[in-house]
Amino acid sequence: MKKINLAVTGCMGRMGQQIIKSVRSDKNFKLVSLTENRKINKKINGIKINFNNEQAFKDATLIIDFTIPKCTFQVLRIAAKLKKRVVIGTTGFTKNEERLIKKFSKKIPILKAGNMSLGINLLMYLTEIASGSLGKKFLSKVFEVHHKYKKDYPSGTAIMLGKGIAEGKKKNFYSLFGKKFLNKKNFPYGKKINFNSIRKGKIIGEHEVKFSSGKEIITLNHEAFDRALYSEGALSAAKWLMSKRPGLYSMRDLMNFR
Repeated sequence: MKKINLAVTGCMGRMGQQIIKSVRSDKNFKLVSLTENRKINKKINGIKINFNNEQAFKDATLIIDFTIPKCTFQVLRIAAKLKKRVVIGTTGFTKNEERLIKKFSKKIPILKAGNMSLGINLLMYLTEIASGSLGKKFLSKVFEVHHKYKKDYPSGTAIMLGKGIAEGKKKNFYSLFGKKFLNKKNFPYGKKINFNSIRKGKIIGEHEVKFSSGKEIITLNHEAFDRALYSEGALSAAKWLMSKRPGLYSMRDLMNFR
């Protein structure tokens, strides 16, 4: 297989640094470009860090983006013009921004996931099955824990799991979105899906979905211990996306879940 010329945005962030580290041990990739949204006078792997612009991405075949929504749309505008594939791991998009990403995907192949972990995506699939099987008598809620530096809440992964609950019920997710709590010890079930987010320490990620009928509780959960599982998942997504036509894809497509 010909090497994939890779550009990494947000290269100084936690995920950007982890992707660079994972690329070093993956012979399928050649790192050709690194970008940030601020001026940084240094090189990584002999590569100068640039701003997001056409010059920075011209030699790339594919871009991996773990940044913030504003930066992601800078990248997508350039990628659409240059016909570059994009893997998006950024979270915190609004409903309208999600629609805009879908428009960009008509021009270029995009794989977007709130979490690149294969385990988390399996959890989402199981959440859909449980939600659909348990029926209306069971209420549900989503709990998540991340490191103290994570700004958005609920996390992109928690939103994914909420969408899994809605999908299982064949309902629109936004019509089922309930209350969101931050750093609460306990939080209630509701007729809609409630979310509780804890921000503390250096925790990489813990996610839990609970279903309750009042007489029994079913719990599905996932814990991440090594950030490499996300970067390795992103690289798997990049390799998979190389053979795809323009469109909006997910890890669910990669894992061939029906």
